[in-house]
Amino acid sequence: MRIPEDGEIRELHERLAPGREAFELVWTHCVIVCRIAEQLMDAGGLDVDKELVRAGCLLHDVGVYRLYDITGELDHKQYIRHGMIGHGLLAEEGLSEVLCRFCSHHTGMGLTRDDVERQNLPLPRADYLAETGEERLVMYADKFHSKTDPPSFVNASSYAVHVRRFGGDKVARFKAMRELYGVPDLEPLAAEYGHTLV
Repeated sequence: MRIPEDGEIRELHERLAPGREAFELVWTHCVIVCRIAEQLMDAGGLDVDKELVRAGCLLHDVGVYRLYDITGELDHKQYIRHGMIGHGLLAEEGLSEVLCRFCSHHTGMGLTRDDVERQNLPLPRADYLAETGEERLVMYADKFHSKTDPPSFVNASSYAVHVRRFGGDKVARFKAMRELYGVPDLEPLAAEYGHTLV
């Protein structure tokens, strides 16, 4: 499997983005998630393919671009679909299924078929759970930065409170990941990017 280089991935973002502002928001978020994952890999000696994790981090949110309307506003009601949209976009680009899955399998702490049915989510009825070590690490690193307006870093305690509303299984999954991967040091990144830490 060929893993695209950073420059190729950035070019893909630039081509898919509906405008400069959207590109800056999504690309910066993906780079930050990559840096968080790298920090966790460096600290934990994890048995993962570092190049695959890097590419997964940089690609995971490309589907967000298709949720902007012609006025430049993001359709928050359909946001849950960004992973599946991204999966389709990467498949159209000829990228491998391994890379496409970073898009469709990173949302929240994973979505089950039961979540989709019970919440009546606008997704095909299936499980969207991170399965490989690389998928799990990208999903976990993604929890520590938000594309809110303005963007912010999210500490582990804040995310633990946030995830409670999605059920005990999600809380348990996040706790297990904290124990496995550790907690990133977000303060230097927050200072570098000028984003608040909540």
